[in-house]
Amino acid sequence: MMNSITEQSNLEKCWNVIGIAGDRTCSELCHFIHCRNCPVYSSAGRNLLERSIPENYQQEWTKFFSKTKIEAGNQLVTPESDSLATTQTLTVGIFRLQREWLALSAQILKETISPTLIHTIPHRSNDILKGLVNIRGELQLCISLSHLLHLETSETQPDPLSPIVYSRMIVIEKGGNSWVFPVDEFYGLYQFRHDELRYPPNSATSVSHSYIKGFFHWQSRSLSYIDDQLLFMSLKRKVLP
Repeated sequence: MMNSITEQSNLEKCWNVIGIAGDRTCSELCHFIHCRNCPVYSSAGRNLLERSIPENYQQEWTKFFSKTKIEAGNQLVTPESDSLATTQTLTVGIFRLQREWLALSAQILKETISPTLIHTIPHRSNDILKGLVNIRGELQLCISLSHLLHLETSETQPDPLSPIVYSRMIVIEKGGNSWVFPVDEFYGLYQFRHDELRYPPNSATSVSHSYIKGFFHWQSRSLSYIDDQLLFMSLKRKVLP
């Protein structure tokens, strides 16, 4: 049992220290792009799911969920809990376009893929609609988010977050509508508190302000949070017939 605990601890250090959640110096990242694609990560997940159930596991969770809850207005509050409520947090996907770091709600992020060939659509492709991409046999509309947000093209690139910088394509989906767009760098998922969201000053970003809900301070950067509802409405109006 002690060996399995030690093994799990070492595996955790793999992705938390040198992997995607750490400083990203793992030499395998250039092959697997993300830790979740690595067999070491997958093996750790299987071991976690297949481990033996600890003693008193059922009793402890039964006790946890049976705690008395107090109804305060329309909300349920657990008296002994001083942790941040789920409704007060926001999980976003962070990525870079040109020199701008942007964020979208994780709820609309379907997946990220390696860059793939974009097939132009005759008489339809333009600055915003780039064409079609094949994702596991399914054709998806590919757009240029940079043009939609009116980002200025820059010849100089910002300092990378890690030694390995890789471009990706992001697939987003909402209300049955899916879109794909390339990004210059994808960081991953990050969680903020809602009270960390601030309105950006006019000079804070070159992103069209109509698409921005606000910004977060993140790793000494200004992170623009995109209004996904307006984004999908604009794409439907400007791209779809």
